[in-house]
Amino acid sequence: MVSRPFTQEQLQALADALGDTSEGLTGSEIGHLLQSAKMADVDPGLTKRHRLYNAFVHHQNRTQDRRNILAFVRKAMKPASYVREPDRFEPMRLNVNRALAFAGMQVDAGGLLSRSSAASTLSEAERKARDLREDLHSRGVHQDVLRFCRAELIADNYFHAVLEAVKSVADKLRHKCSLTSDGAALVDAALSGSDPILAINSLQTKSEQDEQKGFANLLKGTFGMFRNPTAHEARVNWAMKKEDAEDLMSLLSLMHRRLDAARVVRDQSRPTQL
Repeated sequence: MVSRPFTQEQLQALADALGDTSEGLTGSEIGHLLQSAKMADVDPGLTKRHRLYNAFVHHQNRTQDRRNILAFVRKAMKPASYVREPDRFEPMRLNVNRALAFAGMQVDAGGLLSRSSAASTLSEAERKARDLREDLHSRGVHQDVLRFCRAELIADNYFHAVLEAVKSVADKLRHKCSLTSDGAALVDAALSGSDPILAINSLQTKSEQDEQKGFANLLKGTFGMFRNPTAHEARVNWAMKKEDAEDLMSLLSLMHRRLDAARVVRDQSRPTQL
């Protein structure tokens, strides 16, 4: 790996990813990793993001070299470190890869750093995001989907924008039904059975009941395909084409519109009748 320095923007993005409040390293982990990577912890009292950024900048300014920062990333992203908390690894890896994409690198599923053919500049990522937004806008795609066509999400590939948009559908379903579950369990609790919490039509005829079942199956299939990158490693690095992303975003737009128009027909505290 070439040891030329990171730019200030790349260091900031990397520190933000590794120090993310909900999905990043803990304060004690940061201290241990800085020591292990032989970098001074110059501001241990700051927030995690600023603490990491200052440590990275201080070291790189002093050495004009990024090798110790890369060593920090390698040590932070060792899968074996997350054996007791496996759910932490993949969200952090996705965040780190979004930051590293601008430097032409990525962390693979085994925690190894490698070169990436992804966007290496902010302007390229912004152009891709702008083009995708414009195409989707011309399709009349739902605003809740358009929010996920951001440069930082598609810096490595369009998959991440689609992944986040899928999460937005689940969030809307949870909000409308006052539920906390996810995936197929969420869909079954909200839409399935003869007495669902949420209805996309009046449920009076067999055709309407079949439509409700079909919509529930559509959501379950989509969630199953995208909601768990850890279980579908190949899809994490899926080099999705722009055309495929647009088609999937249009499908997610349909889901959002149907959920917007759906009505709550049962208090979620009352058990469903299967």
